[in-house]
Order: sequence, then structure tokens, then C-alpha cells
Amino acid sequence: MEAIQEHKGLVYPLNRTNIDTDQIIPKQFLKRIERTGFGQFLFYHWRFDDDGNKRAEFGLNKPAYQTASILIAGENFGCGSSREHAPWALLDYGFRVIIASSFADIFYNNALKNGIIPVQMNETQVNQWMEQAENSTLVLDVDLEAQVIIDADQNEVHFDIPAFHKEKLMNGLDEIALTLKLEDKIEAYEIAHGSS
Repeated sequence: MEAIQEHKGLVYPLNRTNIDTDQIIPKQFLKRIERTGFGQFLFYHWRFDDDGNKRAEFGLNKPAYQTASILIAGENFGCGSSREHAPWALLDYGFRVIIASSFADIFYNNALKNGIIPVQMNETQVNQWMEQAENSTLVLDVDLEAQVIIDADQNEVHFDIPAFHKEKLMNGLDEIALTLKLEDKIEAYEIAHGSS
């Protein structure tokens, strides 16, 4: 997992609530066995028509948002099934930060496990940034260490994140890497108990 301490990026506003994991990555694209390559299918039915042509009216297809790396959305983002492919698709597309007024619990934890910073923010602030991003270019600077988001006017807005997950994100440690940090103790246990 790639470490992330700070991320400054263009915001893409997805002004919808209850975005479920099947909308994020439809089930027909879950046949891959690796974690990469899902970005091309992100929000597929919103981005493309039945013939696979881009829908010009969908914001993510507009040139202004082609380099967006921060997604802002309405409440209950990532609801529905528990598929881990949803954060894989978002990350593979290029999103490193998701801001919403609330997240589905399983999606929130899956995002943290895969190197995305999910920021839960009050609805008033979400709506303010959403409106700014819809009407003009909005760039936010997310400082994970300080747990603040800095906007273009240099306003600093605090956000909470569990300390354990913050440390994992800042050091690029997924669950396998955390386990490998205990390799000496695991080896000692195996020797002591006759494991091979």
C-alpha cells in the first residue's frame, strides 16, 4: 500500500446520496483476480451508455475533472454490498481521498485498508465544498498528520480518523505488512512449538 501523509488535489463533486458499491463498480466487472484495472469500470453505468459510449452529461467525463483525485459525495457513501472492489476501483481511477457526510461502515474500513483517506465531514461543509466544486475549480489540501483540510482561502477544517488507521495510511502498511513486522515473534513461536 502506498503511504500517504498529505494529498493536494482537484475535487470532483458527485452530488448524490446513498451511492452503493454496485454503482461504484458493477458486479459484471468483478471477475478480475488482481486489485488493479478496476478504475476503467468506476461508476460504469453513469459514465457510459449501453453501447459503451461516454455520457457527456456525467461530470467525471468532462475535461475539467479529468485529473480529480478527491471525490466529494452525499451521505451514506459506499452502502450496499461489502465488496472490496469498490475502493480498488476508486483508487485505481486515481482517487486518494473521499469526503462525505457519512459512509457505510464496511466501505469506510475497506477504504482505510486500501490506502484511501475517507473523511467524514459535517453536511454543511460538504454542501459548501460541493457547490464550490460544481461552480468552479476546487483544490483541497488534505493533511493527514495534522488531520485538517485546507481550502483555497486557507481555511483549515479538522477531521477525525482512528489513530491506528492514520498510522497505517501514513506508513503505507496494509494488514500483511503489519503481520510481517512481527515476523521475528512468529518465527520464535513456530520454533518453540515445533511448527515448520
